[in-house]
Formats: sequence, structure tokens, C-alpha cells
Amino acid sequence: MDLEAAHREFGQRLALTLGVALYSRDKVRAGGTLLFMGGTGGRRPGVGMTVVSALTAALPALTANLALELAPIRVNLIAAGFVDTSLSASLLGDQLDARREELRATLPIRRVVGPADVAALAVHLMCNDALTGGTYDIDGGQQLPSR
Repeated sequence: MDLEAAHREFGQRLALTLGVALYSRDKVRAGGTLLFMGGTGGRRPGVGMTVVSALTAALPALTANLALELAPIRVNLIAAGFVDTSLSASLLGDQLDARREELRATLPIRRVVGPADVAALAVHLMCNDALTGGTYDIDGGQQLPSR
């Protein structure tokens, strides 16, 4: 583990999220929404996952506290699992098709989550003014225990 790289990751992810929230408080109307993106990948411990796991755990707490501190502005977090995007393709390279097939076979929804799924959730969170301080997983059920 590289401490300098970890410091950058924490600064980029947590400080940037906090900065966006603080600088937006005078620009977002009452009842408006701040919507942040996170992930679910760091919820399972593993070698090399220390920083990612810590950030994955910190963002929901940050979101919930910001919802209280910035009220009546609403603050929510989307925590995405694997989403079939060009970024996923660039990271997985020639393993992309195998990952898609694995997800189709194992996810309860029997398909891969796509950008339109995430966009639909984002629109819902921005339009539903009863939602604040929450973390909303969109992973096709990947986090559910296997039978």
C-alpha cells in the first residue's frame, strides 16, 4: 500500500465530495438535490481493498450528515455495482464479455446493469422530495447472499 496514493484517494474522494457540498449550499434551492456517486465494490474485504473499503464506508456517513447539515437541501448517494459502460470496457479489456456473462448468470435480475438504469435512479432521487440522507444501491442484486 502506498500511503501517498491513499492520501490522494481520500483527498480526491472525501474532500472533493465535501467541497462540492459546501460550495453548493448557497447555489442549490431549498428542497433541491445534491446527488453523489459511489460504489459497492469496497463492501467486501480483500487484499488491496483497504482504501476502497474505507471510502465505500465513509461516503454513506458523509451523505447522511450532509443531509442534516444542508437541510432543506436534500443529499443522497448512488452506490453502483458493475455498470456496463465504456469505462468498464476499458478496465476489463478482453475479459468484458466473460464478466457480462457471469453477471447475467448470477445476478437475480439476470441482466447487466446499464447507464440507463443508473440514470433512472438518479432522476427518481432528484424528483422525489421525500428522500434525503440515503444511499441507494444499484447492482442488480449482486450484494445479496447466494443460495
